[in-house]
Amino acid sequence: MDARTGMTLGLIGYGRFARFMHELASRFLPQLKVRIFMRNPVAGVETVSLEEVAGSDIVALTVPIGAYEATLKQIAPMLGPRSVVLDVATVKVHTSRLIREILPGQPYVSTHPMFGPEAYAKLGSDVTGLRIVITDTNLPAERISTVSTMLRGFGFSVVEKTADEHDRDLAETLFLTHYVGQVIARGNFERTDIDTPSFGFLMDAVDAVRHDTELFRQVLRYNPYCDAVIERFDRCESEVKALLQEGNLTADRRD
Repeated sequence: MDARTGMTLGLIGYGRFARFMHELASRFLPQLKVRIFMRNPVAGVETVSLEEVAGSDIVALTVPIGAYEATLKQIAPMLGPRSVVLDVATVKVHTSRLIREILPGQPYVSTHPMFGPEAYAKLGSDVTGLRIVITDTNLPAERISTVSTMLRGFGFSVVEKTADEHDRDLAETLFLTHYVGQVIARGNFERTDIDTPSFGFLMDAVDAVRHDTELFRQVLRYNPYCDAVIERFDRCESEVKALLQEGNLTADRRD
């Protein structure tokens, strides 16, 4: 994974995030030859067979979390012995376990870029400080160190933690943002001409997640920490309502 000249990157699936990965690869690693496989070809996008993509030096699983198991079983006999499977899913315990169970011994690295095309565009394509989490891998430590150094050289921030730590933290950050953002979006709350900076920041977060409904559902399904976050949020929302009602009753008594 040191991105030598002539190396190939295979993308299985070509949704929004896969297209974003392609854009980043073209910008930062122009020497990589990108191969794309998708079940429903898009006009203007050159595709190859799944077998050819699976034979790439780096094989990125850019499919929905729910499609991981079937995809891994399908490509298992097609992968080259040195092909590195790249997991970029939003959850890590579930996908890493599937890779180890279905592809025992296959080189792999599980990562999660903590940003997407919306944040990238809003920052004017500046990647400085954008985080990439690395969790599970069976690659030698020196290879991971080389990749981390390369990514930091581009401006990214690389964070290493366990898959379980990632999923716990993600439930309380990204998933919570999705939860609140979806509520606000469905309430038709929108920007006005008197927005405070804090409301603008809130709506930036809403805009970043309002179109990711399916990802939102899949993270809830495959990250066991999300249910507790919802329960905690709902309980605290009820407590805030109770405080407001108590305050109103107190004010009424004073009147």
